[in-house]
Amino acid sequence: MTKGDEVPSDQDIIHALADDLPVGIWVARAPNGEEIYTNHTFAEIMGQGQRDDVHVGAYSEPYGILTRDGRPYPEDRLPFVRALVEKRVVVNDDIMIRRPDRTTVHVRAFGRPVMNKAGVITHVVIAFFDITKQIEAEQASAEADARLRRAQRLEAVGTLAGGIAHDFNNLIFGIKLLAAELAATEADEQKLASLKMIDDVTERSAVLTRSLLGFARRGKHRAMPVALNEVIGAMRELLTRTLTGVEIEFDLAATERGTVVGDASQLEQVVMNLVVNARDAVKDKGGRVCVRTRTRGSQVILEVSDDGPGIPPEIRDRVFEPYFTTKTHGANRGTGLGLATVFGIVESHGGTIEIDTGLDGEGATLRASFPAATQPADAPNPGSGVTIEPGTGTILVVDDDPIVRAAVAKTLRGLGYLTHEAGSGMEAVGLFRVHRAMIRAVVLDMIMPGMNGAATFAAMREIDPNVIVLLMSGYAVNEDVQALLDAGARGFIPKPYSPDTLSRALAGAITTGESRS
Repeated sequence: MTKGDEVPSDQDIIHALADDLPVGIWVARAPNGEEIYTNHTFAEIMGQGQRDDVHVGAYSEPYGILTRDGRPYPEDRLPFVRALVEKRVVVNDDIMIRRPDRTTVHVRAFGRPVMNKAGVITHVVIAFFDITKQIEAEQASAEADARLRRAQRLEAVGTLAGGIAHDFNNLIFGIKLLAAELAATEADEQKLASLKMIDDVTERSAVLTRSLLGFARRGKHRAMPVALNEVIGAMRELLTRTLTGVEIEFDLAATERGTVVGDASQLEQVVMNLVVNARDAVKDKGGRVCVRTRTRGSQVILEVSDDGPGIPPEIRDRVFEPYFTTKTHGANRGTGLGLATVFGIVESHGGTIEIDTGLDGEGATLRASFPAATQPADAPNPGSGVTIEPGTGTILVVDDDPIVRAAVAKTLRGLGYLTHEAGSGMEAVGLFRVHRAMIRAVVLDMIMPGMNGAATFAAMREIDPNVIVLLMSGYAVNEDVQALLDAGARGFIPKPYSPDTLSRALAGAITTGESRS
């Protein structure tokens, strides 16, 4: 028999077949675990082939065997050890391998003990299956489910917060107008100081409700193209001078597509809250905060990063909830509304916000993505130039809240106007139909039971297409208000507002409306 006619041994045939299997095969002697065979697929999965320096108690580190969360895999739970102890086929489907090139792969391992005729385990054979795609799909599905649950939870909380803020705005609005009326005729300095304090309290309360409305995504003003870099540039000196104790860097991309559709003041609020949050994370160690902008496809990206301790995974899904804060002590104790406000404003601008942390758990990046505008940013508006003069004519005040309605009417009378009052949309339409000739303008609340502001406005326009309407609401401008402004309403003021603001807004609405009729 010539050399070419030699018949391969059974062992050669078995090895040849095993080498070509799409399953990683690993065989070791019992009980110490010396390797005697590995196939090609095993080497591909592990990123390395058979080793001579591994044995029981020293597998995890040489082969980079980890748990799913990246910790060293316990040696007593490895399939080789389990097969020896349990004397049966075992399955481990929670193994992650970190290869020498630092890439990772998820595997499912089947360990089978091999026994001799005496029932003594002589070897253990382990089959490794690459299940990386399956695990990644499961993780992506779980993350999507978690995002959906978070969105649903925040939506429910936002609806509640928005309703509370709206009703609270009505209450403080009445207080603000009544305090202003008393102050206008009060000569006693101490009483004036007390009334000024009441007004200051209403202003602070209004800041709180605006934050809640921002979270509830009910605080978006009239949308226009805004250059994000210009918003940040205008705040640069303020941020640098006021947020001391940390190093603030700016990396603003020079791009024509850094324009978003939104409200500059609310975008300023996003930047300020993100930077303050980052500052608070690093101020104890004098760390660094970086404000960065860039574009990605059709998105404009705002990133605020810090080199602080990072955000623990267990609270990552809660940081955007109102009144959730980790700053519970000291002078800088948090209100829990900063990131909640950011979340609401970003979402109301059609964007998304996400959190990234460093690989070692250190540092955090909050990344807000906004749709890029198709139009360039407009030049700043120099103002309407409306001059305040004593009011004349009759104003119809429509609000279902009797305190607010009475306070607005009383303020208007103090400005020189005559007033009619209506506590519902139906009553307002009836009064307008009867007194249309003498009603110069209507101050109309948007949120009313039954016939709301939109329906009332539509009914009045049926009677008189040129009716002059100034809208008001405990919410800021939303889609419903914007639709009425586009349909012909002459202005909008969010509650609470001062008599001066009401005077200016009403005068402007009347001037605009009468010039176009």
